[in-house]
Amino acid sequence: MATISKLKDLQNTAYGIKKLYSEAEDFLPLLGTDYVELYVGNAKQSAHFYKTAFGFQSYAFAGLETGLKDRVSYVLKQDKMTLVLTTPLIKDSPIFEHINTHGDGVKVIALWVDDATKAFEETTKRGAKPFMEPTIETDENGSVVRSGIYTYGETVHVFVERKNYKGLFLPGFKKWESHYNPTAIGLKFIDHMVGNVGWGEMNTWCDFYAQIMGFAQIISFTDDDISTEYTALMSKVMSNGNGRIKFPINEPAKGKKKSQIEEYLDFYGGPGVQHIAVATDDIVATVSAMRDRGVEFLYVPDAYYDDLIERVGEIDENVETLKEHGILIDRDEEGYLLQLFTKPVVDRPTLFFEVIQRKGAQSFGVGNFKSLFEAIEREQQNRGTL
Repeated sequence: MATISKLKDLQNTAYGIKKLYSEAEDFLPLLGTDYVELYVGNAKQSAHFYKTAFGFQSYAFAGLETGLKDRVSYVLKQDKMTLVLTTPLIKDSPIFEHINTHGDGVKVIALWVDDATKAFEETTKRGAKPFMEPTIETDENGSVVRSGIYTYGETVHVFVERKNYKGLFLPGFKKWESHYNPTAIGLKFIDHMVGNVGWGEMNTWCDFYAQIMGFAQIISFTDDDISTEYTALMSKVMSNGNGRIKFPINEPAKGKKKSQIEEYLDFYGGPGVQHIAVATDDIVATVSAMRDRGVEFLYVPDAYYDDLIERVGEIDENVETLKEHGILIDRDEEGYLLQLFTKPVVDRPTLFFEVIQRKGAQSFGVGNFKSLFEAIEREQQNRGTL
């Protein structure tokens, strides 16, 4: 791991990000995000929403028809992303308790590994709390090995080993045949996933990712970086060695009013995943399609674009087009990025999505933080929770 002094010298630069990727320890090689599982109150209706609004496609299913008695799961795909929506079928279920406490939200961040047993052994011997012992699941298409550990709150990481499986998704799932599959909207893969934790807990969970999973801290933001007149927060970004998995960790900071992190913690009932950033190669086309399908985005004032070129330099996109869609832009030494954030996609003001297009930039849009959090504060004001 990099020393503290090296982190201070390197963080917040594109060079530093690349350097720190290489310094993440490699005892837990991760091949990518395998799937993200949400516990939801009505998986069938939620699946319809994600298909319609986000362009996911029907993929696999497990439930009563496949012999599963306690829950139902719908699996959706778009390019390299797999989304699993799970609902309990019985009241005496930990899934039911999770939804009752947190509302709809992310329960499982599944990570693709070459050896799920070794991943479990390496993390638990370093202090991770076990969630799922290594388990072999088999059907006529081969076998999958899964294991899991807890991270912040009730969120878990499941390690998935697929090298001996040729089936659709997992044993016990069948192909989900559906005549309703709206066209995809250009979402490619998960760029990063952000976790919100409680007061003073950010460093604890960054240490968890460093010591238990071998991640490196690639960027750090203080309340001076992420603050407005009323609210503030702090954030650190943790990444595995190959840079495929990036987890920013946020905690509240003192401000005049209640921050978005505090609002999240209140309504979610503790730490959890705040937002999922999904990558696209054409953010204008993707955002336009999402708006047409009913997705609501945060409002960005026109004044944000008045001195845009002076702030970020020349860009390929038409500024008026970006202004029309409310797309934010930021630059680092490697290039620039474009990003936009949805309003919460569930009734509680908790989970939302970020759409991001990277044109060389490896950072996370620090130049947009003030505008972003002012936009969130306007939504908090409307909800009466600021």
